[in-house]
Amino acid sequence: MPKPHFSHVTAWVFDLDNTLYPPAARLFDQIEARMTQYVMDTLRVPRAEADQLRHQYWRDHGTTLAGLMRLHDLDPGPYLDHVHDISLDHLDPDAELAARIQALPGRKIVYTNGCGPYAERVIAKRGLSGAFDAVYGVEHAGFRPKPEAEAFAAIFARDGVAPETAAMFEDDARNLAAPHAMGMRTVHVAPDPHEAAYIHHHTDDLSGFLARLI
Repeated sequence: MPKPHFSHVTAWVFDLDNTLYPPAARLFDQIEARMTQYVMDTLRVPRAEADQLRHQYWRDHGTTLAGLMRLHDLDPGPYLDHVHDISLDHLDPDAELAARIQALPGRKIVYTNGCGPYAERVIAKRGLSGAFDAVYGVEHAGFRPKPEAEAFAAIFARDGVAPETAAMFEDDARNLAAPHAMGMRTVHVAPDPHEAAYIHHHTDDLSGFLARLI
């Protein structure tokens, strides 16, 4: 049972995409398509090259946006507005998940590499409004993305999170390395486990996992 491993936790940090909603909603398919289109239009390259650059920048810089900013001096505002202008019709409210998050002892926040307004839309569509004490997007970390340790440090300093008494829930396994190094309890939320020393727990059912902690 995982509960004893979380007895010290007073701050609960949740990623957004594919963490607070199931990957089957496939929201990121829409976002990736809009990213590719933005790269095509901005760099004036064909779709295949834009798609390759989108993935390469994500791999090498943490996010496509970070690569575009560092290599092409891109203004992040219009990009974030464009890529997050997607349909949320495939999201359903989850009252059970909301109740379990609210029952966790201590402070609950969302921290995403997406933008804050998009995160708020997703949270509302999932029926999770009011479950969190704060919501932070990439803009709140000065557009530095996860998995950079400096990005986590900026958000945690802003919110007052003490990593040694905090837990991180995240679908992208590489984004758990820095939290682990900072002393956080780490939970990989994904259909398949990823073996790494910086991952303490894995679950493919966030709500069910939280039910074992409260």
